[in-house]
Amino acid sequence: QVHLVESGGGLVQAGGSLRLSCAASGSISSINAMAWYRQAPGKQRDLVAVITRDGSTNYADSVKGRFTISRDTAKNTVYLQMNTLKPEDTAVYYCSANAIKNYWGQGTQVTVSS
Repeated sequence: QVHLVESGGGLVQAGGSLRLSCAASGSISSINAMAWYRQAPGKQRDLVAVITRDGSTNYADSVKGRFTISRDTAKNTVYLQMNTLKPEDTAVYYCSANAIKNYWGQGTQVTVSS
């Protein structure tokens, strides 16, 4: 069992920055990878960034060069640093953990105003 709690969302002006946090608890050793997804109203949930257990990262093309996924293993926390935010980044951002099965956080709202 893995429990995920996101935080750090909010309202920001276009061009601004925001850092999201995802705190994991439970069976941490069972996690193979952590990821951030986002879902805008009326749209499907899309993958934003992934970090694997060995530290490798991957990003959606839409956020490459602007977003950075990282981790603090001592705190069992994954971060998503979002820079140069655009209105199209507006969405609910979800943290996900891949273990034997997938786990999801409750989501945190990110709103970017133009």
